[in-house]
Amino acid sequence: MAVFKKIMICSVLIYFVTDLSLSEAFFIPVQHQNFQLHMSDASDLLYREQENLIINRGELEEKLMSQKLKPIKVSKVNVRGTGSAGGFASGGGSKKTSLKAEAKTHSIVLKRDGVVRIDNVLSSDVADRMREYAYKLRKTSQEEVEAGTVRPLQRFANVLLKNNRCDLTIPLGDDIVSDALDELLRKCSVGQTISALLGEDALLYELSCLISDPGSQRQVFHPDTPFIDGKESVLYTCFIALQDIRSDMGPTTWLPGTHTAEAHEAFGDENDTASAGREESRKDELIRTRPAVLGTLPKGSCAIFDSRCLHCGTANKSKKDSRALFYFSFKNPQVGYPGNPASIRSELGSAEVTLKALEEDLEMRSRENKQPLIDQLAATMR
Repeated sequence: MAVFKKIMICSVLIYFVTDLSLSEAFFIPVQHQNFQLHMSDASDLLYREQENLIINRGELEEKLMSQKLKPIKVSKVNVRGTGSAGGFASGGGSKKTSLKAEAKTHSIVLKRDGVVRIDNVLSSDVADRMREYAYKLRKTSQEEVEAGTVRPLQRFANVLLKNNRCDLTIPLGDDIVSDALDELLRKCSVGQTISALLGEDALLYELSCLISDPGSQRQVFHPDTPFIDGKESVLYTCFIALQDIRSDMGPTTWLPGTHTAEAHEAFGDENDTASAGREESRKDELIRTRPAVLGTLPKGSCAIFDSRCLHCGTANKSKKDSRALFYFSFKNPQVGYPGNPASIRSELGSAEVTLKALEEDLEMRSRENKQPLIDQLAATMR
């Protein structure tokens, strides 16, 4: 996810700028196969100072919560024709009914906890093909950026701690992307869950792939969007594992239940503990005391989360295994700017594609081998 937030670390304010020209100046894609963009010396120094503060803060947060990490549990579904973990529904006329029933269960968990795990949302073959596609796309995108034929933000979104980590925006038009979206939005309960929460007019806000290679550092906890009084959830994001994710591969950590006003108030309280008469800040207390779950997902499983729920990517400490998360976000159509730039190709983001329109196009593709909307959008991609 693109992250541009004001983060207080060691009493230093760090601003991740949203202005296009400035954000490009601070952009460093994943360092892979000796690929690296060069910034001005001043910008490079500033970024690295900020990065070191984030790394140090992340290490502190890891110590605060080191005793309570547990793998995220799968959402249990008791609907005839489905497995206990949800996923693909049975065939026949009852399929849509089963998916809606599953989605109702998942949406209840999401409203309560801010995050839910659903297994078997992507077939093994499609997950493998999507992973291969993402790594090939990363290579060609890096080459395009290095050659100067495209700007960095036309291929990569900004992400916290970019060394050995990237947020690769995904274009529409390639068969594997349509195959993956078809399984995720039509053939399992993911699409129905998002529809139950945001309605069928929910807008596609992000389409990307997070890749963290060995050596990527732990991020700090953050929400993707702020909590706004009087507003419902503005964004739901679905992370899909393209391979089994072990605990040493940098899985995402969530703090369930932190998508509330009370949690955000505590998270934003970083007052000096001495003057406040406290041994630790309310933010550190929140991180230390809240139960946390780790996204050690099997291949083809997903986690859907409320964008206000506190989370972070952990360090990839494996010797050779990279982690890839294909993901998309849908936005509440009643909300304008949600508070965070989208990780999406600009041509696709400006099209304001609804969940319903995308599902209908994918259904036509399955019946008639035609996808006019996707083909139209693909033609605009640069």
